Amino acid sequence: MPVALWALAIGGFGIGLTEFVIMGLLPEVATDFGVTETVAGYLISGYALSVAVGAVGLTAALTRVDRKKALLGLMILFIAGNLVSAVAPTYELMMLGRIVAALCHGAFFGIGAVVAADLVARDRRAAAISIMFAGLTVANVLGVPFGTLLGQAAGWRSTFWAITGIGVLAFVGIALLVPARVGVPDDVAGPSGQAGPGLRGELAAFRAPQVWLSIAVTVLGYGGMFGAFTYIAFTLTEVSGFASSTVPWLLILFGAGLFVGNLVGGKAADKNLGATLLTLLVLLTVVLAVFALTATSQVATMISLVLMGAVGFATVPGLQMRVMRHASAAPTLASGANIAAFNIGNAFGAWVGGLTLAAGLGYTSPLWAGALVTLAGLVVMVVAALVRGGERAEARTARREPERPAVPAGQLVDR
Repeated sequence: MPVALWALAIGGFGIGLTEFVIMGLLPEVATDFGVTETVAGYLISGYALSVAVGAVGLTAALTRVDRKKALLGLMILFIAGNLVSAVAPTYELMMLGRIVAALCHGAFFGIGAVVAADLVARDRRAAAISIMFAGLTVANVLGVPFGTLLGQAAGWRSTFWAITGIGVLAFVGIALLVPARVGVPDDVAGPSGQAGPGLRGELAAFRAPQVWLSIAVTVLGYGGMFGAFTYIAFTLTEVSGFASSTVPWLLILFGAGLFVGNLVGGKAADKNLGATLLTLLVLLTVVLAVFALTATSQVATMISLVLMGAVGFATVPGLQMRVMRHASAAPTLASGANIAAFNIGNAFGAWVGGLTLAAGLGYTSPLWAGALVTLAGLVVMVVAALVRGGERAEARTARREPERPAVPAGQLVDR
């Protein structure tokens, strides 16, 4: 794999750290600014909303900008936002820093996914995207625990100074390692070092039903896993019987699953995108249901945590690759929209899980809710595969080509 992908991974690591490390530092932040922990928590929700806005709005604004320059500009925005957070004298300025940093999140991963795919051969694109997202998974496994420890030992501002430094490192890496021009893939409009087809061309990609179906699968498929994960601490302590002090260590198991699943899922998606996504969505539905049934067993719970992370995040490279493939003439904005879809899925899954808890259905109910949401994503994926098959049949008829041998039942593909 090109070394440039690791520069993108460093950027992903810094962005992931910015998003998640604040969760472990909320008590210190709240005390420093003299606000309640609920108000401090708005620094998380404000970030998430800004991600969704930036994923579409900022990506759209950059459709005519050279993609390497766009990535460098986004890293400058990321550095500036975290620098503001590190020195913010008031809560309001801290919120501003969080919003500024979050604006680059969706656009970076959206544009970065297109660049990563352009850097490699056609049959390695999902794996390349998974390397960029590996930075995000490492942020969960190692970055958040160590960032929290640093903040608790040297003050929460030290963590944001460290993240600012990571942003500078990513900027330098992208500037030095990402080529200005790479070869033009056969199904992508322009090389990663060149500007895209413009906003009108990017918007035209959304005329394809498969783009919308892909986004819907992302919202539901990923939302089911995240909805279950949102309330996992309650499941671990109230159902599985773990002490609250062990929860951070248990979450490292989940993070390890994320890291491995992301890389394996990328390689599998390169071999057969449709079959990989269908299989993973079936497995994730089963894993969440089995987790709910066996949550009273601590051994089974630890195994389920690893599997939930591995199978859940294994879908990410394929979900991102699918929307880019079906928006191949102008993939940048669709890629950014799919990043926003991940965040919408996060919010939707958490909302559904919260409803089950509010209804008094117990601390395993978010797992059941996650399984149902993921099952809905599987249904949409099956529909998308069937529609795709119909589109191919119509295209063959229009060209008066002979029919290919029928695909055996149960072997839906999306090549």
